[in-house]
Amino acid sequence: MTPRRVAILKPSALGDIVHALPVLSALRAAWPAAHLAWVVNKSFEGLLTGHPELDATIPFDRAAFRGNPLRAARYAVAFTNRLRREHFDLVLDLQGLLRTGLMCAGSGCPVRVGFAAAREGSRHFYTHRVEVPDADRIHAVDRYRRVLDFLGIAPSPARFVVPVDPAEVAAVAALLGAYPRPWVAAAAGAKWLTKRWPVASFAALLNRAAARYGGTAVLVGSPDDIALSVELAAHLRGPHLDLTGKTSLPRLVAVLKAADAMVANDTGPLHLAAALGTPCVAPYTCTLVARHGPYAQFDRAVATRVACAGSYLRVCPNGLKCFAELAPERLWEPLNAVLSCPTR
Repeated sequence: MTPRRVAILKPSALGDIVHALPVLSALRAAWPAAHLAWVVNKSFEGLLTGHPELDATIPFDRAAFRGNPLRAARYAVAFTNRLRREHFDLVLDLQGLLRTGLMCAGSGCPVRVGFAAAREGSRHFYTHRVEVPDADRIHAVDRYRRVLDFLGIAPSPARFVVPVDPAEVAAVAALLGAYPRPWVAAAAGAKWLTKRWPVASFAALLNRAAARYGGTAVLVGSPDDIALSVELAAHLRGPHLDLTGKTSLPRLVAVLKAADAMVANDTGPLHLAAALGTPCVAPYTCTLVARHGPYAQFDRAVATRVACAGSYLRVCPNGLKCFAELAPERLWEPLNAVLSCPTR
């Protein structure tokens, strides 16, 4: 039976939402008449606004749970009532945490699908559980797509549809037009210290590119990354533009769409750029390219060769030896290949 009203639960984070986009496209292709909604953290809603395959976004405000417990309880009740009023007949929990498990239960939906290995007890709120025995060996995109197999949707290549606002494209064209090409976007930040390739390495790579090809380094990231970008800018010898913490998500999409290349850690802007088709070059230290590399661009993700590579530890017990081993020279070959054969 084809569902009439479907909710995708994937509130965060930026890269994870991007990785889940092919699920939305596959659902729309399989069920063209269904109402498809996405529950997303309010701070990331702008990424999905105007998506041609999505009927609605349902913003979730995590900030409402900070501080006043009474305010948090009122918000939880109001949000649950909102979900119930939608009368979903299928809910897909791609997040797999307690809060999304509770959303599943609170929705009143009769069919609630999630992963059997979901964390924080969220799997107990599902009516159907999807087993992914090789989850530690496949990419996050392909792991999310296993729900499609469970739903009986025929396999097809992963397709990323990212809304691009024409007004933002025009604004970015005017902004970047004053700077020489190629435009190399760079994101030096990452929430995990163990994923944060040194600023000095970013600077060395970008300076080598500038010496060979000219162009402009365009620094991007969240407000948390501002200090890193300021430090990086101080070491750049060529033209640069620091947009860190200054872009909305639609503006970031337009910037990354316009860029000739992207150099970034394993973090949201990297995966957004890959979804947009921008050539990506990335250092990989504590995470694995096979599981979390820029999708369909694995050959330009360069992994450290130290013994503890891909440990997924947020705190390193080995003195971050991978940072020294993963020298800028190792990323020059893929970046040089991209810049020597411009496609834009």
